Amino acid sequence: MLWPVTRPFGWWDWDPWAELRQMQREMNRLFNSIEGRGPAEFPALNVWRGPEGSLVTAELPGLDPKALDISVRGNTLVVRGSREPEKLEEGAAYHRQERAFGSFVRSVQLPHQVDAAKVEATYRKGILRVKLPVAEADKPRQITVTAG
Repeated sequence: MLWPVTRPFGWWDWDPWAELRQMQREMNRLFNSIEGRGPAEFPALNVWRGPEGSLVTAELPGLDPKALDISVRGNTLVVRGSREPEKLEEGAAYHRQERAFGSFVRSVQLPHQVDAAKVEATYRKGILRVKLPVAEADKPRQITVTAG
């Protein structure tokens, strides 16, 4: 029969692997607590692709549409703008502030070249909609086969 060995606590009782496992648990807890809640890019974008082109929508609540700069180069859409902070009454202070303000830039690479001359952008109820038609060079062409 083996008897457990008892010895006074000391450096020889230290388990480096236990320390690493504890650190891993703490890191997992940290990342799990912020997963899905980290700083999202602003503005949030959705991109749809159809046979005639793409549609990009962006949530831009409280933004003056004149503060937007939208450009297209090749197959990349760039949305730039700035959102001003809300003005508070004299003596007022934020209790909670989650909406960011300041300048932003978002770029999206599309799955096709864009016909920049036909791009349309509208802003309504805080949503920017940008229609990006496919460039003629990217559209499929029907090729006739001749017998000969």
